[in-house]
Amino acid sequence: MRPLDPRLLRRSRAARGFLAAGAMLALLQAGAIVAFAWSLATLVVGLIEGGGALDAVPGGAGAIVAVLLVAASIRALAGWTWEWIGSAGAMRVKSELREDVLATLEDRRRARSITTARAATLLGSGLDALDEYFGRYVPQLLLTAVATPVLVAAAWTADWLSGLIVVLVLPLIPVFMALIGMATEVVQRTQWQRLQALSRGFLEVLGGLSTLMVFGRAERQVGRIRAVTDQYRSSTMKVLRVTFLSGFTLELAASLSVALVAVSIGLRLVAGEMSFAPGLFVLILAPEVFLPIRNVGAAFHASTAGLEASRDALDVLDGGGDDAAAVAPSDRPKTTSEPDVAGVRARDLRVLRDGTPVVEGMDLDVAPGELVALTGPSGSGKSSVLAALLGFAEAEGELRIDGESAGDATRRAVAWSGQSPQLLEGTVAENVRLGCPDAVPAVLERALAVAGVDVPAELSLGPGGAGLSGGQAQRVAVARAIHRSLATGAGVVLLDEPTSALDAEREAALGRALREFAREERRAVLVTTHRGGLAQAADRIVPIMEDAHV
Repeated sequence: MRPLDPRLLRRSRAARGFLAAGAMLALLQAGAIVAFAWSLATLVVGLIEGGGALDAVPGGAGAIVAVLLVAASIRALAGWTWEWIGSAGAMRVKSELREDVLATLEDRRRARSITTARAATLLGSGLDALDEYFGRYVPQLLLTAVATPVLVAAAWTADWLSGLIVVLVLPLIPVFMALIGMATEVVQRTQWQRLQALSRGFLEVLGGLSTLMVFGRAERQVGRIRAVTDQYRSSTMKVLRVTFLSGFTLELAASLSVALVAVSIGLRLVAGEMSFAPGLFVLILAPEVFLPIRNVGAAFHASTAGLEASRDALDVLDGGGDDAAAVAPSDRPKTTSEPDVAGVRARDLRVLRDGTPVVEGMDLDVAPGELVALTGPSGSGKSSVLAALLGFAEAEGELRIDGESAGDATRRAVAWSGQSPQLLEGTVAENVRLGCPDAVPAVLERALAVAGVDVPAELSLGPGGAGLSGGQAQRVAVARAIHRSLATGAGVVLLDEPTSALDAEREAALGRALREFAREERRAVLVTTHRGGLAQAADRIVPIMEDAHV
């Protein structure tokens, strides 16, 4: 049994309103159950023992029947109302979460490692599963928390021994539920991860389908999709198996608990130790005491998919799904000594666009053999710093490359790749060798390996690099910059957002490869990024905050 995530209550106004309305409805339903049990027991006892018992009640039999009908009506109306507020609450909570997650995804600073597949799964079928969570699980949870104590108190008032038995055996069911919940949580999380893997694999195949068809390898992806689908089916069957077994366990525990109360009452009725009226009242009430908590266990399994999706959504909103360290200082030791003459050096740098400063007071050192990540939110001036290094933007202050003032004269010492890959029609190899077509083949192989290009060098591309996914095109552009550095001896490599279209795994791999390249070839590599995986791979992180520019 798991309560609402406190983060959801903090973020969702609809969730808080749902709880408030549900608590009042649960209290009303508890009162209706007690009134129904009392009126039914009184009516049955009166019919068995004679009309005198009914005459003792103000209003007589008519009043008791009226109470019975009103209580039954209120209970039926409460059940319908639960359906309505559960559906309405789920719709409002889903709407709030979707709006917040979409806003977070649009703010690229806070969605660095959220892949398209993960976002599509979360915003689609994931949050849709909250219908079961708010429609079935939470109402029963509220009834357990609000109505069960009222029903136990009513049973105790009528017969303290039966109330004591209920108090003693009732906690056994939550214990079973806790044990079952831990097992369910594991298999449900595995199922959610399998679903995300299936979505990710399907999107990747669709993204590269044209390339796969060109090389006649589209059919090979059938086996890959089949394997992921089988894994998802297997995890789903595990969830169903746990669901059926746990449902049987909870039903057995609840039935035995009610049986204990019934046996106790029956023995005392036979022995003449208690009257028939309170015994019948408790017998009618006993199943109702255990019903909400039984329903919680039954509804829990149907709601776990929505529970995992809401947790994933809240992790995204809280930044837990991202590599938040992209704008935080690195744990690696920082270089405190003055940098070599080679590489990049900036002191009190001020970059202007159309006469307006976009970066001010910035210090930056990138020594040979070092990978440095320039991080910051979109629009903070990261690309403008690279433009100043290349001589494309007006800059003030000290800005030097290999000991010379940055600009047109030093551009020959720089290999760079912009945010847009700018690929041309031709083969992948021709795009990588652009500007250095006479370099030895080993340089091409080295560049492709560092950039992690996973398509053949002989692959023919259409205009603008058609035939590659966004991530593949980025890696080809990175390979071109690496190739130029190796072929010309350029000691500085500048890469502007080289992993914006890559998933977290490929991003981390590219970061490690760039760091090894910088150390092995003694190159000063500067990358701009707002993603945590690439920043964490860097030797140092230089953040540009929003308030650092005008």
